[in-house]
Amino acid sequence: MNIQTLSLRFFEYSKCIKGYAVPTITRYRQVINYYANYAGITEIEQVTKENARNLFYYGRTEQSWTTNTYICYHKSLAVFFRWCIKEGHMKENPMDEIEIPKLEKRLPSRLTKQETLQILEIVDNYPYQNKFLRFRNYAIFTTFIMAGLRKKELLKLKFVDVDIENMSIFIRQGKGSKDRVVPMNSRLAEVLGRYLEQRKKMNKTCPEFFTSYTLNTGFSHSGLKRVLDKIINVSGVKFTIHKLRHTFATLMLEGGCDIYSLAKMMGHSDIKTTTIYLAASVEHLRSQVSKHPLTDIIN
Repeated sequence: MNIQTLSLRFFEYSKCIKGYAVPTITRYRQVINYYANYAGITEIEQVTKENARNLFYYGRTEQSWTTNTYICYHKSLAVFFRWCIKEGHMKENPMDEIEIPKLEKRLPSRLTKQETLQILEIVDNYPYQNKFLRFRNYAIFTTFIMAGLRKKELLKLKFVDVDIENMSIFIRQGKGSKDRVVPMNSRLAEVLGRYLEQRKKMNKTCPEFFTSYTLNTGFSHSGLKRVLDKIINVSGVKFTIHKLRHTFATLMLEGGCDIYSLAKMMGHSDIKTTTIYLAASVEHLRSQVSKHPLTDIIN
């Protein structure tokens, strides 16, 4: 049976039955197409252990795949082939015999306190063409740094999701299709409040919380990227939105936040995901090791 026809059915199944997010299905599509083109096959019957294994050897040796890329391709194809077996189009999964390399354990990259303050200062003092842009952009970066939202979560925020009076942000269907509530501190509430005043003056009535300057619509991914590139260029500090999320997590731990509460705020299903920030926070570890009972006794 034709692979493209099968893959379309698989994508519909993934979306309608499994409830996978659009980026996940997009990744499946890219991986399946890449494999089919590399192997030069059009029918599912042409899938073999050999051409599947050759794909991963090619990726590692010729394309310099990282371990993450390798695992992503392996997982995506394994899920697709498993579905094909379930539907009766294949008898065995070639991924079962293809080894997975050990994932390197790296500490999450984050900004220092000084770099974080520098970025916020530049965002606040950038020569914008309109006051609204200053308040909106400062509110956006402050939210990333003080609430740890993912980029997609921030851009999807609705006006009704931000409760300044009760100092909370409601995240609708974040990663893993989970809702969660993120508390905000008084400083973030103040910053968001000032932005809302400017939003009202600009007569923005769209349902999105963060809006475009020129249109009455939500702020876009491309718009955020343009602002990010400007701030990186002016500050000289290279960072990503996800790096700001890592910064939030480590700063929270250094400030005394417990790991369980941080996991809830970050939206992690498994607290093990959050514990990596313990190793990334030298200040937190130093504060813990100072609790050794012999610290004040040994001369």
